[in-house]
Amino acid sequence: MTSSPSTYAPRQQRRRGDLGPVGRAGTHVTLAVASLIALFPIVWLVYLSLGPDKDDYLHPGGIFAKATLDNYSFVLTNTEFFNWLWSTLVVAGGTTLFGVMSAATTGYAVSRMRFPGHRALMWVLLLTQAFPIAVLIVPMYEIFSQLHLVDNRFGLVLVNCTTIVPYCSWLLKGYFDTIPVELDEAGMIDGLTPFGTFWRLILPLARPGLAVAAFYAFITAFAEVAFASTFLLDDSKYTFAVGLQSFISEHDAQWNLMAATAVLIAIPVTVFFYLVQRHVVTGLTAGGVKG
Repeated sequence: MTSSPSTYAPRQQRRRGDLGPVGRAGTHVTLAVASLIALFPIVWLVYLSLGPDKDDYLHPGGIFAKATLDNYSFVLTNTEFFNWLWSTLVVAGGTTLFGVMSAATTGYAVSRMRFPGHRALMWVLLLTQAFPIAVLIVPMYEIFSQLHLVDNRFGLVLVNCTTIVPYCSWLLKGYFDTIPVELDEAGMIDGLTPFGTFWRLILPLARPGLAVAAFYAFITAFAEVAFASTFLLDDSKYTFAVGLQSFISEHDAQWNLMAATAVLIAIPVTVFFYLVQRHVVTGLTAGGVKG
């Protein structure tokens, strides 16, 4: 008696990267927990901003029953909020514009040109980041007072650029290294000057890297406290980071007003991030391909 050969169902091969149901569930749980951890401080800040009393943060459970928007109304109508907004946008925008353009020209020059000391230049820029801000404030204040740039928004832009340009120059230099040199040569053949090649060919290709540098410059200038509190003397010229200190006195702190102001401050940063977020991830990864 001949037995028929037994048939077996083909074994399904798991594709590379397929975690299976347990792995996918674990991934979703992990991401959900991470999202809650990231969002909790924001939700908590918004919740505290709805408390009408400065001590409500000590008894947060009672805020829900008496939640109000009066803190936002007070901040918008009884403080220098809009002057702070204008000053912050001018300082952050000016720092972003001047800082990124200076860093872009520096990074491009070091990436493409072999002038004497081009390597030493980048190390000198890196060395400037080793000095604490507290050490730099006194000599910089003396220099800027001689130039009559103390209590001047443009002076604060220049001060911020001293910390923005070195880091962004390194970042953009790494990004420019990933762009083929043949594009520069093709631009020269077509009759473009070195600056024309940089402006018309290289910068459009470097938009992701420029977006990352711009985002870093904007956020740094937006939240900077040490330089702003030293070089701005008029309270109407304060940036947001310095203006928040007006809610804190020697014996008291108006936490409800600080929370409401912090929520309002987050709006410009959120809008700016939305405008550049398409390029941020690409720019963060592209600069590390070639050093």
